This record gives sequence, C-alpha cells and structure tokens, in this order.
Amino acid sequence: MPEQPDTATVVAARAGDPDAVDRLVAGYLPLVYTIVGRALDGHADVDDVVQDVMLRVLRNLGDLRDPAAFRSWLVAITVRQVRERYRARRGAPDVLLPDDVRDPGADFTDLAITQLELSGQRRETAEATRWLDEDNRELLSLWWLEASGELTRDEIVEATGVTRQHAAVRVQRMKGQLETARVVVRALAADPLCPELRVVLTGWDGHPTPLWRKRIARHTRDCRECAPAWNGLVAAERLLAGMALIPAPFAVKGAALITGGAHAGGHAALAGKIAFGMSRRVLTAVLSTTAVAGGGAAVVVHNQHDEPPAARAAVVVPSKAPAPKISLPPPTKAVPTPKKTSAKAKPAPVTKGTTPKKGAAVWKFDGSKGALADVGASWYYTWGSNNNEIPGPAGVEFVPIIWDERNVTTGTLAEAKREGDGTLLGFNEPDMQGQADMTVEQALAKWPELEKTGMRLGSPAVAFGGDQENGWLDRFMDGAKAKGLDVDFITVHWYGSDFSDAAVGQFLGYVDAVHKKYGKPVWVTEYGLINFGGSPKYPNTGQIVAFIKGSTAGLEKRSYVERYAWFGLPAVGDSVDFGLYSDSDTPTEAGKAYRAAG
Repeated sequence: MPEQPDTATVVAARAGDPDAVDRLVAGYLPLVYTIVGRALDGHADVDDVVQDVMLRVLRNLGDLRDPAAFRSWLVAITVRQVRERYRARRGAPDVLLPDDVRDPGADFTDLAITQLELSGQRRETAEATRWLDEDNRELLSLWWLEASGELTRDEIVEATGVTRQHAAVRVQRMKGQLETARVVVRALAADPLCPELRVVLTGWDGHPTPLWRKRIARHTRDCRECAPAWNGLVAAERLLAGMALIPAPFAVKGAALITGGAHAGGHAALAGKIAFGMSRRVLTAVLSTTAVAGGGAAVVVHNQHDEPPAARAAVVVPSKAPAPKISLPPPTKAVPTPKKTSAKAKPAPVTKGTTPKKGAAVWKFDGSKGALADVGASWYYTWGSNNNEIPGPAGVEFVPIIWDERNVTTGTLAEAKREGDGTLLGFNEPDMQGQADMTVEQALAKWPELEKTGMRLGSPAVAFGGDQENGWLDRFMDGAKAKGLDVDFITVHWYGSDFSDAAVGQFLGYVDAVHKKYGKPVWVTEYGLINFGGSPKYPNTGQIVAFIKGSTAGLEKRSYVERYAWFGLPAVGDSVDFGLYSDSDTPTEAGKAYRAAG
C-alpha cells in the first residue's frame, strides 16, 4: 500500500510539481476508496464519488492554506461528497433509483474479506457492516480507519462537523449497532438454523435492512438457542486495529466535470475513462488548468492505452460474482408451531430516558454490564484507568481517570489513552485524606504528563468547595492559567445532608456557581444524598426519588453541564440505601427514577 505523502509533497503538488501530484493521488487514493466504499457499502455510486472527491481535491488544492492539514481537509471533502450522494439518491425519482443498486464487481464487503483475507470474527464484523443504518455506515468508514491507525479522532471530528463529545457518543452508539449486527450474522449462519428464527424470517427477501436487523436481534435476545450468539464477541476495535486499507480495485468510470474558472469564468470538461494511477501528463493538466492557474482551458483526457505499463498503477480486479443476497438453508424438518404466550400479561416496561449526559459511577458487582445498559447510561467510570474488571455494554463509553500522582506513569497514561475515547479525568478528590490527597503544587507539577496524552482533560474532582475563593480548585485553576496548562472542563463531586425538598436547589445552585466562577463546561462525576456525620445517614425512598427526578431534570436543562453520574450503580452491601441496581435488571426505586431521567 502506498505510503501517505508528507507535507512537503503537498506543498510541491500545490505548486504544480507533476511528480508530487502523482505521489499525492497514489498515496491517498486507498484512504478515499476505503471511506467511500465502506460508507456506501459497494454501491455502484462508489466509482463516481471517489472520482468526484479526487478531482475536487485537485481542483481546490491551490486554496488550501495549511498544507499540514491536507489529510483532514481530504477526509472532510470525502465525507461531504458521500453525504451529497446520499441526498441525491433520496431525492431522485423511484424509476431512476433501483432498489439497492450495487456494482457486481465492487461489493466492498466482499472485497474487504477477499483482499484482507478475513476470517473468524473479523469476517463476521465485515459482513455485519451490511446491516448498519446509513449514517452509521458513514461513521464506521471513519472509525474503522481510526481503529487501524489511519485517522485520528480529531480528523473524524473535523470531517463530521460535530463536537468531540458528540462524536464520542455517536461512535459508541455505532459500535453498539455493529455488535448487534454481528450477532445477527452469527444467528443467520448457525447450522442448523434455529427453527423459531426460521418462523421470524418468514417474508424476508434476504437483503439486510435495519428493520430486519431489529427483528432478528430481538429474537436472539429472547431465544435460548440463539442467545449464546451474544457471547465471546471480541471488541471491534481490537479486530480492526492494524488492518490495512483496501487498494483501489477499479477504474473510475468516465464522467463530465464542469468547473467554474477562478478568474476567467470559463469551464474545463473532463471526459473519457480515467483510471486512478493517472499519468503525470493527465494529472498535471487537471491541476494546472484548475487549482493552480484558475483558468478556463478545456482539457480532454483520453483512455491511457498509450502510456507504458510502468506509468499506470496496478489495478486489483475483484470477483465478478454478484453482491451476496443472504439465503436461508432449506428446512431440515417441519417448522414447529410457535410457542403459545402465557395468558398472564407482562408488566409494562418502565420508561427509560436516553441522553448523552447521563452516566454512572460503578464499582464491581454482578450485573454491572446489564445494569448499565438497562439504566440508559451513555458513559461510566470506575475510578481507574481501565475497565478490565467492569466491562460495559456496547454503546456505553468508558471514561478513564488518573487517581493520584502515583498513577502518573508512562504505562498508566498509555493505558488510559488506549482504553478511553478521547477524554481523561484528573485526580480524584485531591482535597481529601484517604483519596488522592494531593497539594495544589503536586497536582500542577504532574498535570503536563496528563496533557501529553492529547486527550480532553477534566480538572481534578474536588470533594467540596469548588466554588470557593482560594479553595483547592480555585488555586489549582489559577496555577494552571499561570503555567499555561490545559483544563477543558471542570469536574466536581457533591453530597447533600439535607434530605428535604430544598436539596435539589442546593445542588443545582452549587453547580451553577462552579460554572460561573470558571466559565467552563461542568461534569458532576459523583453526587447523591448522604449525611456522613449525622443521623439518619440516608434519605427515605420518597426523598431520594424526588431528588433524582429534580436534579436530573435540572442538569439536563443546563447546556453547560456536559455529563453527570449518580453515586453509584450498585445497590448491594452497604450501598443498598442509595444505589440504583441490585443486579443486572432489577432497579431500586432510585434506579427506576434515574432510568427515566433524560
């Protein structure tokens, strides 16, 4: 696979150097093809979109102000062109848009399986991409490249035009849908096929769609025979890491390209069949008449049969077999009559709120993974740099933390960067003995090491007094400003000993004061009602439910509050009076209130 060119090559290409132009196109074509091919899943439009992207890049290269940002700029253009094609396909008359048209020779999933020699769970994952929603296929095309080390999260954020936090949430939800799709692939591949699943599939035409993904996944969760398909799934990022880009396997089909001249108002027409691996003469002509010269000369590019073989890039010819249509195996026995449902009505499900803000503070207990999914959390943390002992469900982001100065080591910081999704929490209650117990000076001395991770950093989470003048957090923030250190958001804890109706106002007033003092987004990573030094130590059920309802409603309304986490998820042992879940699917009354939040 060609090595991606450096900044010097971009500068030279922008100046019209034909060799640099060749290297630029050859080096980045596999990246563009991988993004477009994965996003459109081998649709016949892939050819045209790749061509549009590359010609748009060449045409506008002269306008690129920062050559070092070339790759981010290229990825953003690619995503925009994919979205333009989505919109065009949606708006076209039905007669012009046959159902799921694919190029029989360019099915991307088949190509990925063939070219990368995928097997086992890697092959399952590739096949599962056919089942993703349109938006998630686009996001997967970028995240796949992040997992394999080809793109950075910052480049994904820039390409998708969302905040880093929003991108993190979208990635987690996409990963959840991908995991579900992998289970669907497994269930359909079972030999023999589950008899009850065969009944569910009555009327299915064999083409992957979101509706059938949901139906099949619902069956696998409720079916004793299919449920094991959910077990043993290796994290997708571990499967994708290190996988190479797919080489461009086809010649881009001929098209006419009309562009406005930068100065003369003319146009350039590009016709014929253009094979990527274009000759220097062709690329130089395109570049010099559009991006560099800005003129309106007409350029006609003919088939490149006159070029010596060495001047053309090798083209990988994929199999000409049609894109797969999943076929069900013939029945091996009579289809059984579906089981009768019990006459006893099932209780109505408790409403579950979904919001990117809601999270949970979690320590190890049986059922943590199921409880995180059931409560509707979008994120969680465990007071550690990894979640090895408390793995979360797909779609729920794990956020690492550096507990205290002893954890500021190369190994721990590398682990946090690997395990997290771009966000890192600072020291845990440095103002408390028995917790991080650090001086402001110690924290400031260690902070540059956290900055080196390149992650978004939350301030040390003080136990109290975050809004106080000359308090621990105030002195830390003053010191960080004086030293030019980065603190992206403020992290605080809060516990109230007043269990009356006034508790909600006291809590939200504290959060408001912290935000007003520092002018930064706020994360509340621990909060609850506990009287540590008096009696009663915990509120009654009515009090805790009322507080959860009022506090979560207030946090959701505050735009500056990015995330919050109740302390804590388990309701076992000494946490039964304030925890949320006694096992994977049994919420306390507090758990039900928190589940409904959002």
